[in-house]
Amino acid sequence: MTKLNFAFSIMLLVILFHYLLQRTVAQVTDPMEVRALKTIKSSLNDPVGNLNSWNSGDPCTSNWNGVFCYPTPNNGHLHVQKLHLLKLNLSGNLAPEIGLLSQLQILDVMRNMINGTIPREIGSITSLKLLLLNGNAISGSLPDEIGYLPNLNRLQIDENQISGPIPKSFANLSSVEHLHMNNNSLSGQIPPELSGLPRLLHLLVDNNNLSGRLPSEFSKMPNLKILQLDNNNFSGRTIPASYGNMSTLLKLSLRNCSLQGFLPDFSGVPQLGYLDLSWNYLTGPIPSRKLSAIITTIKLSNNRLRGSIPSNLSGLPFLQLLSLSNNRLSGSVPSSIWQDNISTGNKRLIFDFQNNLLTNITGSSTFPANVTVLFYGNPVCSNHVQANLVNCEPQTVNPASGSIRSSQITCPSCRTELYYEHNPLSPIPCLCAVPLGVGYRLKSPGISDFRPYIDDFRADLTFLLGLHFYQLYFDLYSWEAGPRLRMYLKLFPDNTSLFNTSEVLRIKQMLAGWEITLSDVFGPYELLNFTLGPYSSMVPSIKRSSLSTGALIGIVVGSVVGGAIISSVISVFVMRKCSRHIIGSRKRTTSRNTIKMNDVKCFTVEEMERATDNFSCSSLIGHGGYGMVYGGVLVDGMIVAIKRLQVGSFQGSKEFSTEIELLSRLHHRNLVSLVGYCDEEDEQMLVYEFMSNGNLRDHLSSNCKDPLSFPLRLRIALETARGILYLHSEADPPIFHRDIKASNILLDSKFTAKVADFGLSRLAPLPDIEGVSADHVSTVVKGTPGYLDPEYFLTYRLTDKSDVYSLGVVFLELLTGMQPITFGKNLVREVSMAYQSGRTFTIIDERMGSYPSDCIEKFVSLAYSCCQAQPDARPSMSAVVRELEKIWAMMPDTDILHPESAITELGNTTAPLFSRAAAPYSYLSSASGSDVLRSVVPNVSPR
Repeated sequence: MTKLNFAFSIMLLVILFHYLLQRTVAQVTDPMEVRALKTIKSSLNDPVGNLNSWNSGDPCTSNWNGVFCYPTPNNGHLHVQKLHLLKLNLSGNLAPEIGLLSQLQILDVMRNMINGTIPREIGSITSLKLLLLNGNAISGSLPDEIGYLPNLNRLQIDENQISGPIPKSFANLSSVEHLHMNNNSLSGQIPPELSGLPRLLHLLVDNNNLSGRLPSEFSKMPNLKILQLDNNNFSGRTIPASYGNMSTLLKLSLRNCSLQGFLPDFSGVPQLGYLDLSWNYLTGPIPSRKLSAIITTIKLSNNRLRGSIPSNLSGLPFLQLLSLSNNRLSGSVPSSIWQDNISTGNKRLIFDFQNNLLTNITGSSTFPANVTVLFYGNPVCSNHVQANLVNCEPQTVNPASGSIRSSQITCPSCRTELYYEHNPLSPIPCLCAVPLGVGYRLKSPGISDFRPYIDDFRADLTFLLGLHFYQLYFDLYSWEAGPRLRMYLKLFPDNTSLFNTSEVLRIKQMLAGWEITLSDVFGPYELLNFTLGPYSSMVPSIKRSSLSTGALIGIVVGSVVGGAIISSVISVFVMRKCSRHIIGSRKRTTSRNTIKMNDVKCFTVEEMERATDNFSCSSLIGHGGYGMVYGGVLVDGMIVAIKRLQVGSFQGSKEFSTEIELLSRLHHRNLVSLVGYCDEEDEQMLVYEFMSNGNLRDHLSSNCKDPLSFPLRLRIALETARGILYLHSEADPPIFHRDIKASNILLDSKFTAKVADFGLSRLAPLPDIEGVSADHVSTVVKGTPGYLDPEYFLTYRLTDKSDVYSLGVVFLELLTGMQPITFGKNLVREVSMAYQSGRTFTIIDERMGSYPSDCIEKFVSLAYSCCQAQPDARPSMSAVVRELEKIWAMMPDTDILHPESAITELGNTTAPLFSRAAAPYSYLSSASGSDVLRSVVPNVSPR
């Protein structure tokens, strides 16, 4: 009887389990939210197919990419909780139906190419906590409705094209801590009502067109730590004296805001660590009361300050940079300013006093090894006694960038194991492991030199992520405009070869969901990318497991036997899945296309290793989203640049094939030559001729010490146009380049211009049976913001006139030295306004020396016509070349056609020795427009 009861009990439990499982499977996403997601997809362009999973099944139970749901049903349905669509190459518009995701907490579409306006309907999602729209091409004004989101903690709309005022309704955001609205075209006055935001920590609205007064009411904000308003136009306004009483403020940055009046006294701001008031019209003396003892950066350069340098600037133990250049300061400089900081251990301490009226140094004129003091342009440099003791050479102060590489022991190669590499910091020597790649940016750091804070940052981030110190490895870091600090990190498993799947999802969720808070000195951060590599196939299984497990727990609680059965089933399932994933991750999945090659050599991996000293760090000259670039010397002594594709990069593999197929049959003196390629042993590399003078963009930079003359700029324009004309008319079939920009125009040892980077190029349409050719190619929009033909951007119709537009932007760069998009301003728009108002010569780059005015006028007129919005209004490339040749013929006699007389040729070398301290260099494909983090021209000399 007992056996019968036991059997009957087991039968009941099985029936109950079956019933409960059926109930669980039956749970589906709210039908209204399903329709909303499908409408959202239909309004987006998805050229790579990242949203293909949205074509079938249920959003919450079928692993729709980027869709995360609540783990248990609510009101009988599952609901979308998070929408993570970071950097998926999406364009198009955000559909108003997004407002139907009524229980959404995170909306993340960062780093795509989405345009259109922000839907007002987002204001109806009262549960929304994170609204992350930055890094797109969104335009229009900010909807008032966003100001009524009661739970919104973070609003990021930076790096878009949003215009109009900041809505006063934003004063209702009682939960907001982060307002990041920088790098747009916002105008009008900053609403004083924002001072009532009780939890606001960071207000970043730099690089806009804001005007009016600075709200003095901001001094009342109870928690404000960062106020960053650089590059706006508060013309004639003063800095409110009340800002000197902001008790919680850590960073105040008001650079280039057209501010006037006296410099306020900030001695009453106890936590102030970073002060930048440079490039204004501030007058009067520097206040004599002592600043916060934790301050790292003081920038007061390019103002009209008078008086002496007060001694209160000494005794600041954390100081890294004091910049007082280009003022009217006079008298003596007390040496105590730098002598008192000798014991701080700073790796770099800079005092910039250039271009003042300083006459001498009081006290010791001895400078410690870690201190740089700049006196160029001061009377002290003509004092024969002290001139020999001080630095009187003009210098530009730039933050230090680089990589943090620990000494590595010699280890056997991990190449046979796909994606595997050594962790130099691992306690287990030579352990091969698969890291996670993280692109990371500090948006408003409170420091000028990162090096003394590297260990603090590593300890901070690893602690917050629940990792060990040795699991985080710095690949590269670089300062960007802002200043902002960009870095590439690698997270390694803890003394094993692989992360388990739950750990991958946990780390990604913490970074993408802003679930960590760094120390205040590092300011706010943003996630640029999270590279899963072989783990990408494991994430969907995590998502499916976590959702179904959560739902089952909510339903079968109390059924111990059912829970045991579920646990067993899931355990077997996960073990089998993980086994398949780990085995699969060791196999290369990228298929190779058959590549047509003409006159290019196929190299072996061994030859590439020999050319680069086994890809040593000293040979590394560039880094981008699709891999590394190394300088090398072939066995015949030829100096080359080698682009090594990141293993498993689908997009990079496509560009690899495209570049070989095109460059192998293109031969022109103004196109970069492809020497060869390597395609074996899970390696794909492209070998180019070496261009010793780097790229054009960096010769136009304000940091370039030897600016290009006008004749040389004109010649570079002509040679570039000839190279593109060859692509359009002489290549068979013709080619549209699609990514013409200053960084893709390289310069050889004689400054001959050559067009590079054909990874995005497209073949022009072929004639039909009657010999008639279409005038365009229909394709998804790719290229670099600022250079994109607006017609192509709107219609997806790529034509030869699209290249003409991009080249016109390059011409404007040559004429002005400015970048296409900077400080929230568009170069084409700025030049058009000057051209139409007859102020052409006010925008010309003064650094290029003298020039014939008639030649400049014709060059500006040509550039202006190339940048017309309507393609029919632009000249053809052949007309561009003819006009440049006419302008060149108007030039007075010059030897610029033979500049090699003034340039030292590279010597014949037998082995490379590369340095990273020279000008930038670019061989990297850059579909996103910002893949190259930092690449430099190597200096080549015999070993």
